[in-house]
Amino acid sequence: MAFEYPDGATPLDPDEAKGLRLTHITSREELNIFEAENIRAGMEWAWRTRSKDIVSESFMRQLHKKMFGNVWKWSGEFRQSNKNIGGFREMIGIELRHLCDDVNYWIEHEIYPADELAARLHHRLVAIHPFPNGNGRHARMLADLLLEKRLGAIRFSWGGEEMTTVNDCRQQYIEALQAADRNDYTLLLAFVRS
Repeated sequence: MAFEYPDGATPLDPDEAKGLRLTHITSREELNIFEAENIRAGMEWAWRTRSKDIVSESFMRQLHKKMFGNVWKWSGEFRQSNKNIGGFREMIGIELRHLCDDVNYWIEHEIYPADELAARLHHRLVAIHPFPNGNGRHARMLADLLLEKRLGAIRFSWGGEEMTTVNDCRQQYIEALQAADRNDYTLLLAFVRS
């Protein structure tokens, strides 16, 4: 099955597309519906969990599996191909360890205010792009979990619109991430609370 992807989305290679559990899906719109249902279930699990160790590779993998496991066989597993974003697949584990160490250090030493810390976690996790797909949605949920469960702050609004289709909200989000790539977090910090 071939999917059409919105601007900025990560296409799946043919082997990853074969990992679809729901073989009756025939369009990207149908896929979005089933993924959204699974993500809701993942969100319920995430907010019920008592784990405080959310900034860890094991939790990140488990969260991705809870968000996408009913739809994709490879959920929770690192990507096995290089993508249009993210580093080499062989570096994912190392980059995630660096990210987790950095975020835990930032929290312990109060390096950034809560919003900036969560936005930086989100940006870096999207840049690493550990999974074949769902990285943005996964990183947004993880940032919200970090805000509420570890930092005692209110979760982000993320522009207040759905970003699975091409729209102004998605375009602002991509532009904010691209600015953060240049170490300018101004747009991202504004976007997450818009």
